[in-house]
Amino acid sequence: MYKQKLSVYLLTAFLMLTGFTSLYCQPKTITIIHTNDIHAAFLPHEAGWVRSDPKPFVGGFAELGYLIDSIRNAKNNTLVVDGGDVMTGNPIAELDYKGALGGALFEMMNMMGYEAWTIGNHDLDISQSNLKRLTELAEFPTISANLVDSSDKFPFNNKEYIIVNKNGIRIGIIGIMSKSLFELTNTNNLRGIKLLPPIETLQKVIDKIDSETDLIIAITHQGVDEDSIMATKIHDLDVIIGAHSHTRLKTPKNVNGIIIAQTGANAENLGELELNVENDQVVSSNGKLHNLWQRSEYPQNKLTNFIKQWKDKIEKDYNTVIGKAEKDIKRSRNGESAIGHFIADAIRDETSADIAITNSSGIRKDILAGDIKKVDLFEVAPFRNYLCTFPMKGSEVRALVERYVQGINHGRTSIDISGIDCSWKRENGSVVLKSIIINGSDLEDSKVYQCGTIDYVVNQAERYLEFIPVDVINGEVLLYDALVKKVSKEKIINSTIENRFKEIQ
Repeated sequence: MYKQKLSVYLLTAFLMLTGFTSLYCQPKTITIIHTNDIHAAFLPHEAGWVRSDPKPFVGGFAELGYLIDSIRNAKNNTLVVDGGDVMTGNPIAELDYKGALGGALFEMMNMMGYEAWTIGNHDLDISQSNLKRLTELAEFPTISANLVDSSDKFPFNNKEYIIVNKNGIRIGIIGIMSKSLFELTNTNNLRGIKLLPPIETLQKVIDKIDSETDLIIAITHQGVDEDSIMATKIHDLDVIIGAHSHTRLKTPKNVNGIIIAQTGANAENLGELELNVENDQVVSSNGKLHNLWQRSEYPQNKLTNFIKQWKDKIEKDYNTVIGKAEKDIKRSRNGESAIGHFIADAIRDETSADIAITNSSGIRKDILAGDIKKVDLFEVAPFRNYLCTFPMKGSEVRALVERYVQGINHGRTSIDISGIDCSWKRENGSVVLKSIIINGSDLEDSKVYQCGTIDYVVNQAERYLEFIPVDVINGEVLLYDALVKKVSKEKIINSTIENRFKEIQ
């Protein structure tokens, strides 16, 4: 009897160590469904890159919700996450819902079944209190490990990480904010906020949860280049779901064995990343993007009804035609631009300043030929930027103009300027200013000029002006309102590149 029992024990042990255990160690599958940089694009919009007329429509939460449901129904185990910058881009982000501006966006995400998100820099565009209220409305956790207050507490109901169990896979999810947050956001909205080092913080949390997880995912808001650098300096991380750089990765990158995925922006694509996990590692993966082309119709449900309610509200408030563009008024980041002139002129008109400056990166859309509606101008300038003025010495204006012209010379500029006419030439490889005219007269270095701009530029003065303004007078007029006023008054807009900064031979 003893020998018989011993044989049974030995056989059991053999099976446990060989084929029997393989039944329990087969790879398990999880599908990550992901978005990033939605920028309030809950409605479909023209696919501007398509060379056809009329252009097809892409994006919107009706298609997004439909496709998320379709993938969920086709896959047994899914996880739906977002990489931040849900806010800023459409007027819905400025409309109240349950005590939060933009709250309707998060209600829609609740309806679509999101399970986690991390904060993006534009989610702080309105205020800290508004972001906190948004996270209270969200029925899914906010994860951001390195965004804390001065007491090292989490100010936005955010957590370092969460661990969820899907199909027997213990998944650790960690959120990371860009190290450049204070350069990207109006510093008035960051008072009392502290940013911990992204790489060190991420590794610390990974080490903390590694023994409790089978798969670790970082949802980051820092851009694909920073993600790639991070991947070379981190160990025991499996996946980065990225955001911020609006990079459309048709298939994920693999850097140092870490999978990096990102979908682009404006809800134009949905990411699907299937992972097979075995023995605490990803043994295979398959990632792709789905284009969110608009369908002719969608099943009527709670989400589509809610979308229609907000679409109707925005059309009522913002679809008024207030003027007309004679031709396309476009952006440029390598010199003067027609739309940059238009916006800087609007600032100068409203502030009655001698000159005006705006940041080129804040211009988010071109104005196309045809009717101009309020919503078009909101999409051009969606940020809550207030106009302000400050004095500039003529010598400071001269230095600003010289840097700007050097930017033109090198094919990269960061500001647009109104109220200055300049001529310059290249001499021995350098830029030489020949004339600077303000209000019809030559610039005087000792004279004081009034400069109009937006509060964001003042808050980022070292970046855009390279000096700190004093005696700043903060106004109460939003840039968007100044644009509406200008178009409503002039009716016909024909802003062009006027060679205000003219190169002479």
